[in-house]
Amino acid sequence: MLDKPASALRIRERLIESERLMEETGCYDGITELHLRNQDPLKFETLHTKLRAYCVSAREMARRISASPGVREVGEMVVAIYTPEGDAIALSNGIMVHVHTMSRFIKWMIRNGYEENPCIRDGDIFANNDAFIGTVQVPDVMDVVPIFHSGKLVGWAGAVCHELEAGGITPGGDVALAQERFTEGLFVCAEKVGENDEIRRDYVIRCERNLRMPIYWVLDEKAKVASCIDMRESVKALIDEIGLDYWMQVSKEFIEEGRRAQLARTRQLTVPGIYRGHTFYGHVTAGKPGYQPLGDPDWLYNMPIEMEITTDGKIIMDFEGTQPWGYHSMNCTPAGMDGGMFVTLTQHMNFEGLVNDGAWMATELKLPHGTWTNPDNEMVATATSWALLLPAYGVFQRLLSRSFIGRGFVEEAFVGQVNSPMIEMGGTSQYGKLFGMAHFECAAAGSGALAIKDGLDTAYVGWNPESDMGNIEIWEQNMPMLYIGRSIVPNSGGAGKYRGGCSFVSTWLVSKTDHLRLVTSEHSSRVFDNGGMCGGYPAPTCQKHRAVRDSNIFELAEKRAPLAHHTGTNPHRSELELRLQGEHVTMEGPYITAPHKTGDVFTHSYNGGGGYGDVLERDPLKTAMDVENGYLTKEAAEGIFGIMLDEDEDGYPVANLEATKRHRAEMRANRLAKAKPVSEWIASERVRVEKADFAPEVKKMYASAIKLSSRFTKEFSDFWNVDAKSIFMPGAKP
Repeated sequence: MLDKPASALRIRERLIESERLMEETGCYDGITELHLRNQDPLKFETLHTKLRAYCVSAREMARRISASPGVREVGEMVVAIYTPEGDAIALSNGIMVHVHTMSRFIKWMIRNGYEENPCIRDGDIFANNDAFIGTVQVPDVMDVVPIFHSGKLVGWAGAVCHELEAGGITPGGDVALAQERFTEGLFVCAEKVGENDEIRRDYVIRCERNLRMPIYWVLDEKAKVASCIDMRESVKALIDEIGLDYWMQVSKEFIEEGRRAQLARTRQLTVPGIYRGHTFYGHVTAGKPGYQPLGDPDWLYNMPIEMEITTDGKIIMDFEGTQPWGYHSMNCTPAGMDGGMFVTLTQHMNFEGLVNDGAWMATELKLPHGTWTNPDNEMVATATSWALLLPAYGVFQRLLSRSFIGRGFVEEAFVGQVNSPMIEMGGTSQYGKLFGMAHFECAAAGSGALAIKDGLDTAYVGWNPESDMGNIEIWEQNMPMLYIGRSIVPNSGGAGKYRGGCSFVSTWLVSKTDHLRLVTSEHSSRVFDNGGMCGGYPAPTCQKHRAVRDSNIFELAEKRAPLAHHTGTNPHRSELELRLQGEHVTMEGPYITAPHKTGDVFTHSYNGGGGYGDVLERDPLKTAMDVENGYLTKEAAEGIFGIMLDEDEDGYPVANLEATKRHRAEMRANRLAKAKPVSEWIASERVRVEKADFAPEVKKMYASAIKLSSRFTKEFSDFWNVDAKSIFMPGAKP
């Protein structure tokens, strides 16, 4: 039994031994045979299901304790059970990205001698939100408690909540203006924050004095601790039932089974080989207030991704050629990259629920040192790392989907997750108190299309597979803004045979406050980071923000005159401009400006997903329904999809199939007339490349990638038959 050699070792030695056995045998903890599974498969599966049930039950209980609408309404929480060495055995639903980041946190404490100082005892509570130790970003605060039985450490229980306020330079959790670690907010760096199952008073005081809305953080701490204690007691009761020796063995067999299951599933669903994909992220901040002059005001990130699937089913992701870290809040750490991989696997390949760290062990990430994926400076900011994580792992999903299609599993193909901006806010609440929060209705963007149907409308986000926008009434209780509209954004889903899911726009009236700061984060601009697939179009990039300061909305309401409830579809004049008087503001990119006050009107749009397949193969009848329901405009139906619409006697759109057939024939002929051989296109583009005839941001993007990666430099030079260094870095040594 595995616990016999382990029982004589200290926890750090156990961890080192476990990793050595994995390296030597290729199997988790050296488990080459699943003895307990083979002896009694029914008992084995029953126990695994029980552990999953413990986690799900503990999470649901904790959600009822939480004060945060992010946790209660949107479900921004996950819990898990770990081995003594910190490997996840079972987990709940929710923000599964953090299951493996918690594993990193536990292992970090073990490696740094916490067994000796500050000691690991029964009833202790440890917390962390440092991404370089093990989390994704500052608002992702995790708590873990050790599980002891018969005087031995037999596991850990952990929980994570995404906090709506982190005490950073801007209010909210995803601190958009942070350019260094020192402006991100309250850090809890692998600290012992409680003993004897009780959170320490001095820790609570620190939270109260460093956060704009400490009630969210502190009550979420209590919710997390309650869930951890619940799981701990359930595991102890289970050990009483099955015996300590059996537990120590079976918990590790669960993980090894998870590793083998991931490899087997990859072999079943995919075709071995090397796949390449690409996306970009643009950030526009020139001239906006609040940014320190540390980094470029406008910049473009290049994300080339190479995925290798080996014949044994291992997935290897390589980010060679991407950009260096920067003075912005969108950097990521290896822990965050691991988390992105884990949450993508759990929703795209391991959706039966009995997944654990074994799935992650069947993968490998190659994260070049010094890039945004693996900074060589631990003082960089990571507060909005999802800005780059989401488009990157959207590419991963499209690469996997290519392989699914190659194997014939067309129904498994998914164009993938999307990057979508979110709102952070703070100032004086409608109750006259200091407040700060993130608005999590962003957890219901549009998804990418599938190869067999349209994407989900307003119902998907990459980091939480169970997306939920929350109830309007709850959000209104927590912020000094009232909804005057929430509606679908037409044409926001990428076009294709199957369109991407559409997003929505919210319109608010600022109410009962003289000071409301609004800031948006994870806000890409000018490039299409939510790509399409197999001929499908990418989703449109982020919409511009529109606001009206000192509006006459109260006068209009008193007269019972029509109000503006959305921005409308007129590209030249919005509904706000048509119906409201006041100072009209239109802003591209992140919304960072002077505070708002009562009577101002503000709109914010989220993003849709990319499309799948040729737009000229779109079903005309479905398109007519989309136009009727506001998902698509008539102009887009005709101009993009080639579908001609008439109106029936009631004024509803109906597809004219004969006219559609003729129009599509014309569009196909026009395609052929405009088409040119790839060789000609490359020759014409090569002239631009030789002259570096690009926008300044594009030139900087290539120069930084070439400076950092010799492989990228060689591949770029070979493809275009140029000397990339001399073009983008004149004067640099060869």
